[in-house]
Amino acid sequence: MENNFSKVRDFLLEMEMVIHKENLEDQFFVVSDQDRGIHHMIVDCEHPILILEQVIAKIPLEREDLSDIWQGFLQINRKMVHGAFALDESGTMVIFRDTLRLDDLNFGELEASVGALSMGLAEHGDKILGWTSTN
Repeated sequence: MENNFSKVRDFLLEMEMVIHKENLEDQFFVVSDQDRGIHHMIVDCEHPILILEQVIAKIPLEREDLSDIWQGFLQINRKMVHGAFALDESGTMVIFRDTLRLDDLNFGELEASVGALSMGLAEHGDKILGWTSTN
């Protein structure tokens, strides 16, 4: 398992991610890449999968157009190459989440997953900001 952790660490460094925290015992990293729009993304080696989770925004639950917002995220998910936007356990935070098979993970797969998040934010960021604002 430490082998997978080391492999993921090497891939993150090769992608020039900033590693804010790494925990060998719990097998996770917290990483950022300002150029890709990634801020404190969790990269969790939960054998047999690698889980990527990035908090996107808090949804103001007092909004009257919540069904339109959920529909919008589902439509964006259809266009995502990797991963999807989802709700956290509380139902108030939108996160990006992707899972990859850990044992045969290669650099290209991890890079594509991170790229899908970055592209999704670039293409739909204005829309997402509109949905998550309280105005």
